[in-house]
Amino acid sequence: MIFASPHRSCRPTDVLRHALLLACLGLTGVAGMAQEKPGSAVTASPLTWEAAAAQALSQHPRLRAAQRGLEASDGAMLQSRARPNPELSYAQEDTRSSTRSSTVQWSQTLEINGKRAARMRAAEKERDLSQAELDAAKASLLADVRMAFFGLLAAQQRTALAAQTLDIARSAREAAGKRVAAGKAAPLEENRARVAESSALLEQAQAQATQRVARQHIQSLIGENAPAFTEAQGTLDALPAVPDAQVLQEGLEQAPALQQARSVLEQSRATADLERAKRVPDPTLSLGVKRAQETARNQIVFGVSIPLPLLDSNRGNQLKALRLADQAEDRLQATRLELQAQLYAAREALETSRQQASQLSTQVLPTAQAAYEAASKGFALGKFSYLDVLDAQRSWFDMRNQYLDQLLATHRAAAEIDRLLGLTTGR
Repeated sequence: MIFASPHRSCRPTDVLRHALLLACLGLTGVAGMAQEKPGSAVTASPLTWEAAAAQALSQHPRLRAAQRGLEASDGAMLQSRARPNPELSYAQEDTRSSTRSSTVQWSQTLEINGKRAARMRAAEKERDLSQAELDAAKASLLADVRMAFFGLLAAQQRTALAAQTLDIARSAREAAGKRVAAGKAAPLEENRARVAESSALLEQAQAQATQRVARQHIQSLIGENAPAFTEAQGTLDALPAVPDAQVLQEGLEQAPALQQARSVLEQSRATADLERAKRVPDPTLSLGVKRAQETARNQIVFGVSIPLPLLDSNRGNQLKALRLADQAEDRLQATRLELQAQLYAAREALETSRQQASQLSTQVLPTAQAAYEAASKGFALGKFSYLDVLDAQRSWFDMRNQYLDQLLATHRAAAEIDRLLGLTTGR
């Protein structure tokens, strides 16, 4: 393919050399376009994965909400230790001062049959559930940040790739115009070059829009008050390893979703124990003093009252608690099966995308690049038409886009595994 500068004419060999230099730029070495906020050029710096994760963990509302739930469960644990309040009562018989009698009485309900201990266990299991929800929220947030971060890396490289495509297409259009003006090519060749340039311009606009969306996504995860950054800084083609299936199976039991389901089961069982303990009513002891004005004497009054479970034996609440415990146990088993299937699918996706990325990098991309360079040289020598060069160029850039897709799919699959297993350190 022949390219010409818009400001000066040059020989075909010089133009070809310039085009090949542009075409041979490495994919991973191209810097993404920086979408800077106004006024942030001095203080802004590149955003790394570690910085993004730290900022998200420190200020994202999702984690703050989960933390509030954990603090609320602390209050429930504190309340579960409380004993029933005593009751102070006053009673008066007769209204005549000479014959009336007054009674002041102190009553205290005594919890029996392990009600207080069961209530405390239920509150403790509720706190374990809140802690599991916090751990799950943290793992989910970090997985989202990881996907968004590498999504921004890919978007930056797509923008740089679109800029290369546009630059080559513009040079090709200028070269085709000169060939038509010199009578060495038909006008159809210039029209094709113009169409290719317009298509490259549209692709660049789309790539820039995608990068802006990706940037806004990562910004929403790390917080609006996070420091401004110029671009995401990282290595997209540093792919994570495929974990061993046995390692995944061993880490399954510590997965946040399974921990939540297990905590729900334990809480349901503790609630069932509490409802079972309520079958035995609590007695109330009373102690007081009665003053009889007629005899001018003080009398000690004591008594015991026990509710009779004749009309309400709490059977309905017991049955409900038992069935909820059975339901929680079934959900635990279902969650384990679902997690196994999801982990298997994520591992397969990671292994497949990693293999495809390796194949594209070592076999497909070099072949496509060599075909494009050969077509460009052949076109300069008059052996190929411009359409051949255009097809080779499109194939090469399509393969580079596909390579980016596989890199991004690999990181997404690894992030999904981390989310399922509750890993918060990244791999």
